[in-house]
Amino acid sequence: MQGILPIDKSRLMPDIIAGITLAALGIPEVMGYTKIINLPVVTGLYTILLPMLIFSLFGSSRHLVVGADSATAAIIAAALISLSISPESAKYIVSVEMIALIVGVMLLLARIFRIGFIADFMSRTVLVGFLSGVGLQVAFKEIPHALGFAPGGQNFLTQLAYTVQHIPQTDSMSLILSLITIGIILLFDKFLPRFPGALLVIVGMIIASATLHWENRGVSLIGKVPEGLPQLSVPRLHWSEILKLLPVSFSCLIVILAQSAATSRAYAVRYRENFNENADLVGLALANLAAGCSNAFVVNGSPTKTAMVDNAGGKSQISQLATVSVVLAVLLFLTKPISYLPNVVLAAVVFLIGVKLIDIRGLRLIYQARRGEFIVAIVAMVAVVTLGVEQGILLAIFLSLIQHVRKSYQPATGIIRHDPQEKWRLEKVSSNAFIEPGIVMYWFGAELFYANANHFSEEIRQIARQSSPDLKWLVIDTGALGSIDYSAGLTVKELKADLARMNVVLALTRADDDLRQDLDQLGLTELIGKDRIFYTRTASLEAYRKTLQEDSKADS
Repeated sequence: MQGILPIDKSRLMPDIIAGITLAALGIPEVMGYTKIINLPVVTGLYTILLPMLIFSLFGSSRHLVVGADSATAAIIAAALISLSISPESAKYIVSVEMIALIVGVMLLLARIFRIGFIADFMSRTVLVGFLSGVGLQVAFKEIPHALGFAPGGQNFLTQLAYTVQHIPQTDSMSLILSLITIGIILLFDKFLPRFPGALLVIVGMIIASATLHWENRGVSLIGKVPEGLPQLSVPRLHWSEILKLLPVSFSCLIVILAQSAATSRAYAVRYRENFNENADLVGLALANLAAGCSNAFVVNGSPTKTAMVDNAGGKSQISQLATVSVVLAVLLFLTKPISYLPNVVLAAVVFLIGVKLIDIRGLRLIYQARRGEFIVAIVAMVAVVTLGVEQGILLAIFLSLIQHVRKSYQPATGIIRHDPQEKWRLEKVSSNAFIEPGIVMYWFGAELFYANANHFSEEIRQIARQSSPDLKWLVIDTGALGSIDYSAGLTVKELKADLARMNVVLALTRADDDLRQDLDQLGLTELIGKDRIFYTRTASLEAYRKTLQEDSKADS
């Protein structure tokens, strides 16, 4: 109840109104997601029933809205088709429900073993590219439906070629309905963004279809939508079939962890509220378990739905409880009118969902800020389009890891100099590196591990060569270093030997207790000497000055 309590009575009505608004905007959206995942329309409504109710009660965030998601829907659909499971078969529906159960179990394990950090390995850059690729796939897949002819092609490129070739077969009635649907929704998005334009279009098309009997003019309709509540049951599959669903379930897990945590954190910071990521993992897990047992499919923390509620004035999970109430009323009393909805109208709605996922603004901002990261985002987007959504997310994680390793491979480095006002300043590495005559203080801006150890040692050797023969001490500032792995430890031993041959003392400064433990385990403390490992820069300089004085007395 962390997302509900304490209840602010003055905000009760605004929260309820925001929930009704979410229902008005969200119902057409989830109906579109069912088309992406190739399931009956009513299953989309089921994702807003028990899953949203359960997260409202067990989640931590007061703002995060949990429901169906286009990315996970596209991942599941692509994966099941690649496993040769036909969308028309009973096994398809059972597989979708089983994936929700598996994801729920994975989320519980993520909470128990605290492995939610996995989501942090998908950077925002790659996530923008991945979701844009999903949007491209979703949008282009719906173009044939929106134009009134059967789709074709096995992948994005063949689907695109097929669509271009069959454009002359466009049905005029379907084209008109699609353009009207898209045009009205876009107008409302631009001029009245808080008004449920999509709902208005769908209601209007339902009335027109029922009144004018469009089915007699060749317009295909959604057809009968079962009324009432979903049947509660546990999907059953053989263990061998469940194992085949683990990769797609893991892909969904990554998207859920990345999107949900980022959304909850953003709104908690905005409103200066407490946010317990572990509690949210439990809420998301229970929501997906409920989805798998109630004829629904995987649910996710939705940034778009969360924004809908926030823009409508909702500030607690009471809004989501109001949404659940509206959906309950629709399932009990309003499923018959939905059966008159033309499929082409739903295809147009889904097309717009896909287009909105293509984050042109986000890609432009990445391009302006970091050209290299923009290329990574584009690669992730192209991978989703050409290889598939499931393969795309695995590549996206790999690219995120490569980004991290690349930055750690050649991190920022510099030399420490005296500053009259701030005491210390960091400068780029140069030939004039002395902080005081005879001593250089070198800063390395990352953990030292096997991949960057050679870069670390070569730069220090270059400084030593350029500063020779005046260099007496070379002090490494380890404030950002953190830890040293075994391979890097061997590199430091070799560096120590090379500096010793140049009559240069190797010392460390700002070494914390964790780093000192690594040094002890690797034998570096004994090699370098405890009297050459310091806690502060000042202490290392004082030790150097004392050594100079002692050497001077010895010479005299």
